[in-house]
Amino acid sequence: MQILVIEDNLDLAATLLDLLQLNQYQCDHAMSAHRAQQLLKLHSFNLIILDLMLPDMDGLKLCERLRQQGIDTPILMLTARETLQDTLDGFAAGADDYLTKPFQNTEFLARVRALSKRRSGLARHLEVADLVMNLDAKQTLRGTNKVELSPTSWKLLEALMRASPNVLSKRLLEQQVWGEDVPDSNSLKVHLHRLRKLVDTQGIPPLIHTIKGHGYCLRSE
Repeated sequence: MQILVIEDNLDLAATLLDLLQLNQYQCDHAMSAHRAQQLLKLHSFNLIILDLMLPDMDGLKLCERLRQQGIDTPILMLTARETLQDTLDGFAAGADDYLTKPFQNTEFLARVRALSKRRSGLARHLEVADLVMNLDAKQTLRGTNKVELSPTSWKLLEALMRASPNVLSKRLLEQQVWGEDVPDSNSLKVHLHRLRKLVDTQGIPPLIHTIKGHGYCLRSE
């Protein structure tokens, strides 16, 4: 597990890094929002631990910016701010969890374990190769061409983009699109066929792939 710790207090950062490394996590450390954004361009992380008081940018603003950029890495905010409004502001900015200082090491590690196993669903801008989905504007582009999607196609494409480049099984993809009320067995195949015709138009490299015996994925190859 790769974790990015964004914390400008060197003593606290050292404590967190030691604790995480003792528990077999690989860590990078950034003391500023600027350095954090540099590291996020260079590496893929399973979790971001974000302090709110940074020297060059408020942590809430950084969190909002990362979500706008399409970064769906789970974010655990650490802060001394402890009012209900502070917590609500953190979640509104795109945090997945919020822990106030001081905290117990056992609680911190429990939050880390839970968050590092999943991707966040809070990113509002998704991008794979030249395919872009803006959830706020409800707009999808392949290159410069607008892709018009039905509600079901939208859910299907969003699920594939959030998982990219990983493979989603048929069962998991059906659950993400229809929940427990899955229609007949051919519905997913039919909707994928329609989505391919919209996204993978003739003359451009296909992005939607069937991985025989495993499921489906969206990635450039």
